Amino acid sequence: MTTSTKEHTNDFDVVILGGGAGAKLIWGAVGDRSVAVVERSRVGGACPFVACVPSKPMLRTARVWQLGADTQQPALFTGRVPAAEAYRLACERRDAIVHHRDDILNAEALERTGAVLVRGHGQLREPGVLDVDGRTLRYRELVINTGSRSRRPDIPGLESAPTWTSDDALSATELPSSMLILGGGAVGCELAFLFATFGTAVTLVQRGSRLLPDEEPRASATVEQALAELGVTIHTDATVTGVASQGDRTRAQLSSGPRITVERIVLAAGRLPNSAGLGLSNVGLQLDDHAPIPVDDHCRVVGFEHLWAIGDVTGKSAFTHTAHYQGRVVASNLRGHSIRANYAAIPRAVYVEPTLASVGHTWATARHAGIEPISASVEMRTAAVRSITDGQSAGWVTLLADPQSGRLIGATGMGQNAEEWIVTVSLAIRASSPISLLADVVHPFPSFGEVLENPLWQLREALHDVQGSPHGPDDDRSRCDS
Repeated sequence: MTTSTKEHTNDFDVVILGGGAGAKLIWGAVGDRSVAVVERSRVGGACPFVACVPSKPMLRTARVWQLGADTQQPALFTGRVPAAEAYRLACERRDAIVHHRDDILNAEALERTGAVLVRGHGQLREPGVLDVDGRTLRYRELVINTGSRSRRPDIPGLESAPTWTSDDALSATELPSSMLILGGGAVGCELAFLFATFGTAVTLVQRGSRLLPDEEPRASATVEQALAELGVTIHTDATVTGVASQGDRTRAQLSSGPRITVERIVLAAGRLPNSAGLGLSNVGLQLDDHAPIPVDDHCRVVGFEHLWAIGDVTGKSAFTHTAHYQGRVVASNLRGHSIRANYAAIPRAVYVEPTLASVGHTWATARHAGIEPISASVEMRTAAVRSITDGQSAGWVTLLADPQSGRLIGATGMGQNAEEWIVTVSLAIRASSPISLLADVVHPFPSFGEVLENPLWQLREALHDVQGSPHGPDDDRSRCDS
């Protein structure tokens, strides 16, 4: 079938509804099957244009600029530019990297694989039939990849207030003098770090008792301390009960009492799956508005043989790398394999300074799963000489192990390049590698990855004691710290 013929056909073996993260792992990987990708916005989704990718050059610039304020390294930064100029340079670098938010390159890459790009909003009409703004597409297999959107809290006055979503904040060129961030999750913390570093007076409001509630308490406390040192004002156990405009400013009333006047409000209070408006009920799938689409371990929609779903819309894990993983699983299964997704070793990262990275269980989730873990912890400055040579000695790591299996089940760490060295633990969990083997892995000297060596040795010794002792895992020796 020629390219021209493909563009005008309406019958496809596979239709992917949504060209965001994960779709590219499918559209060129299903053999000789005909593929159409339906996308109403930009091919590639939010990540390359207004989320993960543009945030990284800005965060990198913020980190380098912040390093210039380190009194221990003043000779390196005698020409440090003002904060506003650093922010402008960060925006320039961001825009150059994301090609000014144009998806032409992504669309061309899609079409080079032989897939057909159909621009528009897709809606299921009946099983096997998708309507795209009046064009009828027929499919044998449908992959739903519609992503998520920023949750907008129901706060009186918010509709008329000058607000940003996280996408808006990472697309802007203006540097607000003051900012109120609603939400203390990963996105809220990253934005607080970014804008506070460049001089914005940031207030962060978190409904729960601590930031990053799904991470270890020590991680939450470390991030909170790092943000506070940048001047961020943090209100936990608080919500915004109402907002009102005051000229070019907005006044927000907090449930805990204070009134805050800011130039900009940023919404970072979570995301909702884009599952509404897809016509799912027309194929027999009944969901509440913005509920995730349920999938089984093969990423097949539960109860539907020819429907699949990947990415944020599944509610499994709101990370681009999870969508990529699910895309690979679906591509393999469409080729006739029987691959099951396993989410136990999906790493998590929060790009503040120092970076927080984690994978697998925390103490709380392990105990909820019926595991009483043993742990080992070390400080970066004592376990990795590289952290001293690079002037990046802040950080620590805690490893969790199941004393019954002798395997790692989780890790949380903070430090330079934590998002890179945490993958060693991710691999160990996914491969179910015994700690007795992992403790013999040698890292280059000096490297940040060395931070894992001491706790692995400690766990090997602790497992020997626990498994060979009548005291069992409740013995005091089940926790090792250095």
